[in-house]
Amino acid sequence: MFTKGIKLVAGLLVGAVLVTTVPAEVFTATEQNTYMWDMSVGFTAGAHHAMEDTVVLTDTELEYIASTIFNGEVPLVAKPEEVNPYANMAVAKVEEYVNIRTEADENAEALGKLYANGVATVLEALDGWYKVTSGNVTGYVNAEYLVVGDEATCVAAEKRVATVTTPERLNLRREANTSSSVLISLPSGAKATVVDESIEGWIGVQYNGKTGYISAQYATVETTYSYAESKEEEAARLAAEEAARQAAEAARLAAEEAARVEANRKQQYINAANKTYYPPSGTGGQAVVNYAMQFVGNPYVLGGSSLTSGIDCSNFVMRIYEAFGVTLPHTSWELRNVGYEVSASEIKPGDIICYQGHVSIYAGNGQCVHAANSKAGIKVSPKWNYTHVITIRRIFDN
Repeated sequence: MFTKGIKLVAGLLVGAVLVTTVPAEVFTATEQNTYMWDMSVGFTAGAHHAMEDTVVLTDTELEYIASTIFNGEVPLVAKPEEVNPYANMAVAKVEEYVNIRTEADENAEALGKLYANGVATVLEALDGWYKVTSGNVTGYVNAEYLVVGDEATCVAAEKRVATVTTPERLNLRREANTSSSVLISLPSGAKATVVDESIEGWIGVQYNGKTGYISAQYATVETTYSYAESKEEEAARLAAEEAARQAAEAARLAAEEAARVEANRKQQYINAANKTYYPPSGTGGQAVVNYAMQFVGNPYVLGGSSLTSGIDCSNFVMRIYEAFGVTLPHTSWELRNVGYEVSASEIKPGDIICYQGHVSIYAGNGQCVHAANSKAGIKVSPKWNYTHVITIRRIFDN
């Protein structure tokens, strides 16, 4: 009898077409054993043709073919056994990571890190060490920290990742149906960790701390592994993470500052509403300053024109002088041409100070009063020339 999986190979080269006649009953399977029969038929005169077929034969039929057709001289070759796909796969069984080194020595330089459940391909087995390659790193790992060729361990290290393929955003829903609430929307190309593939038409995933379901119609799923990280890749990742941390911290501080500004603005509105205001009294520059000072602490509003509920710098100057019967333009650059110019040495209370994109009123004693910004509101600054002064304009001589 012949062994299962026997392969019969016959090769002939003749000057004409080879015709082989085999009784029909030879190709009838009557037992569970199967065999491969490959026949190559050759032609001369420049034409070459190969022909391969697969038939199911019993031991008896194989004996018949070998003895009556091929005179028992055809070589019989056993079918090779299936190769273990995990034979050279290694998985890091550590709590955090294991170093991949330049040599099989604990004191050798570390080229990179293979993190827990990360995989590598074994290139060579040494005394207590493996030479491996993983990601962009090739080097040596202490055999104590690797499990090699174990199918269960390798399968456990697999990761299923879903990639969003729709050009639009894809909803992550709480449950696997279109009526369920949306937790978050995933952008096109986003990759999410697969956690459930048991529901037809849906994929359970985890993304940015949210776990839910996405439509399988708009995503592809593949099996991936975690690979080693080189020193350079680790440095780049840490730098990116630090930059992201700093950006998040800056955003947090900005949000806190915005909240403080808003709280201050609300308080300014409350204070402004509870104040008692007096109409202008007297004439001249000092009278202008006296009238303006009672609005200090009131809110600043870009484009606003109310001395009590919100105003910007140019409108502040315009409204203050309006109370004294003087009509002024309401932009900072137009105010550069009102009245007449005086020098810094001649500056007096009530003079209009024009800066780049801003204006104030000189209050005396080196100070100025102005609608500064949304944080400070209307305020007195201790130094009137705190920034570059373009021109000083005088409306009243006395």
